[in-house]
Amino acid sequence: MNIDTLLHYLDAYGYLIIFVFLFFGIVGIPAPEESLLFLIGVLIEQHSLAFLPAVLSAFFGAFIGMLSAFVVGKYIGSPFIHKYGKYIGITEERWAKVKIKYMRNVRITILFGFYMPGIRQISPYFSGIAKISFLEFLLYSSLGTVLWIVPFILAGYYAGSAFNINPEYVPYLGVLFLLIFLLFVFVNFLKKRRENID
Repeated sequence: MNIDTLLHYLDAYGYLIIFVFLFFGIVGIPAPEESLLFLIGVLIEQHSLAFLPAVLSAFFGAFIGMLSAFVVGKYIGSPFIHKYGKYIGITEERWAKVKIKYMRNVRITILFGFYMPGIRQISPYFSGIAKISFLEFLLYSSLGTVLWIVPFILAGYYAGSAFNINPEYVPYLGVLFLLIFLLFVFVNFLKKRRENID
């Protein structure tokens, strides 16, 4: 989806489109989440959007997406894996190993998994399948949502006030953020690997 289409949707549907895009992005339907959050910040700075409604729309879109995926994982995911997992290579033994590894870092994954495309979509389903308590998931996913959306929106806002940012270039900034993140992950991976060798 290009920026003109996104801007058209924002103009036509307002804050509802922010909710819808972030909801679908979390449940696994591709949407430009980081670029959208950054764009929201830029548009707030340009007075095209109001701060509070934009932030609340983003928060509830992502948060309700997380809760929906959690419920699907809890009530559909586990029976599906037990019944059909063997046909797609997920045996009981493999699932038990994955569950143990996931449960070891479940809180960190829910909190900071938002920053990792793919993980943020899988994490709520896994949490439901692994039978994390609803209250615990509610707490960590709401906090994780805030820790994800607010920095991106503020980055867009402050970048928009410091530089004259054309909204058409925002998707490229999203790609830049992704590349910086991947570089950070790769450098950390190399450091850990070097420490294990030493």
